[in-house]
Amino acid sequence: MNSLSLRVGLIAALVVAVFAVLTALALERAFRDSAAQALDERLHAQLYLLMGVTEVDSAGRVTLPERLPEARLMLPGSGLVGEIRAASGEALWTSPSALGEAPDSEELPFAVRLTVNWELGERSHPLEFRISEDRAAFEAQLSEYRRSLWTWLAALAVLLLAAQAVALHQGLKPLRRVTRELRAVERGEQPGLQGRYPVELKGLTDNLNTLIHHERAQLARYRDALSNLAHSLKTPLAVLRGSLDSGDRDRRQTREQLEQLERMERIVAYQLQRAATSGRTVLTAPIPLAPVVQRLGATLAKVYPERDLAFECDVPEGLQFRGNEGDLMELLGNLLDNAWKHGGSRVRVEAQGLGEGLELTVCDDGPGIPPDEVPTILSRGGRLDEQVPGQGIGLAVVADIVAAYEGSIEIDQAPLGGARVRIRLPAG
Repeated sequence: MNSLSLRVGLIAALVVAVFAVLTALALERAFRDSAAQALDERLHAQLYLLMGVTEVDSAGRVTLPERLPEARLMLPGSGLVGEIRAASGEALWTSPSALGEAPDSEELPFAVRLTVNWELGERSHPLEFRISEDRAAFEAQLSEYRRSLWTWLAALAVLLLAAQAVALHQGLKPLRRVTRELRAVERGEQPGLQGRYPVELKGLTDNLNTLIHHERAQLARYRDALSNLAHSLKTPLAVLRGSLDSGDRDRRQTREQLEQLERMERIVAYQLQRAATSGRTVLTAPIPLAPVVQRLGATLAKVYPERDLAFECDVPEGLQFRGNEGDLMELLGNLLDNAWKHGGSRVRVEAQGLGEGLELTVCDDGPGIPPDEVPTILSRGGRLDEQVPGQGIGLAVVADIVAAYEGSIEIDQAPLGGARVRIRLPAG
């Protein structure tokens, strides 16, 4: 369960359900007790009314008027039964409502009784008055109350859950705004989180902004440091080359010194290009790949017009590169430059998506690269053809960029006959 909204919503639903059930049980118990107490009081009142209309003669005979104060006592099957019994248990009077009822009132669920000594002069007659009521009316009342209670509680629970959902939606609104702003930062639409957030999220947003700015500042310092170092070495190296070229020294010694000087210049050039490599960063906007490939192809066709190569681009329009645009230009620029220098008549670029990753292939129809020479050309300054202009750092820079993006590089024979360089960059 990775959704915070779902987790809180389920907890809220559980709490509301438990609350509703416990409330229903408590209210039902209270209503049952209250209804039973009210029924008991009503039966006692009817018992006293029955005693009030009872007449007893000197022989102990009981007589009651034809019209009783409680109409239900005269209605057969009404569920309310009245009785008067002697001390021996003999039934002296039974209400007309007892017709169809069980003869033994003890089996009726609700009953009250009262024994009195009815005094007539010096004689007294012990009499037992009983009032009983069937349970059906009580259970029907309780069932109706229970049905109404559960209906209203269910409606109340739904309203509470709806209110909880609205409150949760509003409460998590700042988090959704953080997500939207982070996506905008990834797309390069804004430099950081700019919204005003609650106190509870202020620390998080401030830390995220600090992290974003720190990452960018650290990357800029790293690139500036390498660039400054490389540029600071270029001038002394140029002076040293000039002095060697103009001096009357031993030619062998001068040639060795020039070789070392050229090696140092290659290192400087390599570091200058490496300084432009940012590597994979989280907060970068995706770059459409096809326009970059086509633009580089058109540029190289103008740079090497004498080569007159056919450039083929098989890159889907929607394919994107997730990374720094300078890294992409450096990567493709070096690969296409090598292909243009060594190709015979064709250069082909292919690309396809690997999930969220990318596979990029550059091939030509030139002489190709022997498998045992691949480590050499991937090393800094490694060259196979000294007649071709260059410093031998292009593929080394490509290898560094691919490593910075945690990808892989393969070099083999292309279907066109020349070299094929395949680069795979994972998602991230």
